[in-house]
Amino acid sequence: MIIPAPPSVALSLFGFPIYWYGIILACAIFVAILVANKFFNVLNRDLKKDVIISCAPWVIILGIVGARLYFCSLNPSYYFYHPIEILDIRQGGLSIHGALILGILTLIISAKKNNVPVMKILDPMGCATILGQAIGRWGNYFNSEAYGLPVLGQKWGLFIPESRRVAQYLNYSLFHPTFLYESVLDLFGFGFLTFIFFRFGKKYSGLPFFAYLTLYALIRYFIEKIRIDSALNIDGVPIAEIISVSLFVIGFIGICYSLYKAKAKS
Repeated sequence: MIIPAPPSVALSLFGFPIYWYGIILACAIFVAILVANKFFNVLNRDLKKDVIISCAPWVIILGIVGARLYFCSLNPSYYFYHPIEILDIRQGGLSIHGALILGILTLIISAKKNNVPVMKILDPMGCATILGQAIGRWGNYFNSEAYGLPVLGQKWGLFIPESRRVAQYLNYSLFHPTFLYESVLDLFGFGFLTFIFFRFGKKYSGLPFFAYLTLYALIRYFIEKIRIDSALNIDGVPIAEIISVSLFVIGFIGICYSLYKAKAKS
């Protein structure tokens, strides 16, 4: 089966192109916020309702800013000479790692301002974020990006237009659809984290969030093994792999701490 390259532009309004990437990203954010808010309300009936909805605008804005600045920091030689293009996110160029950094910081500040335990917000957001990522990866499909190595035999795979191919693979046309692999894995991850959240989230505060960090770190680490369009490599190692290892360590330590803390209270 050959997956064709789709058009990147969904429609045009008064001559202004509206890209599928932006539409899908908006849908992913919208769904993630609604799901996180619902999860929060269900498990925390004794706390103020719709806290996540109330802080969503700042989380969204700063999350996008973090995602863009992080991506641009991985391409300094280009954006140093084209600084105005830092503002152009309509055709891609966002990093989930940057969104996580500023997004989490914003959620922590919001939790403090609303007098809500931090993990009570981070736990449902962790579950919902991986669902948003599953949806958001389809934006990469419409941008013909985030693809993997060429498929052996060239009889199936994702077709990438020549203008979007990595230079060393110009003679190939079909590539591994890593955006699809990650999207499917993220969906399974959402199911797994939802089970953890409703089964253990009340007793083990922080467990769902740290489980999200470890799970997504594993998914991203192995996806990066076959991706060929990583933004930056350090001594041949994609920066995304290095960040994934760091997130895994943080998540693992957090899981251990959550279990220990709950056990100490019992």
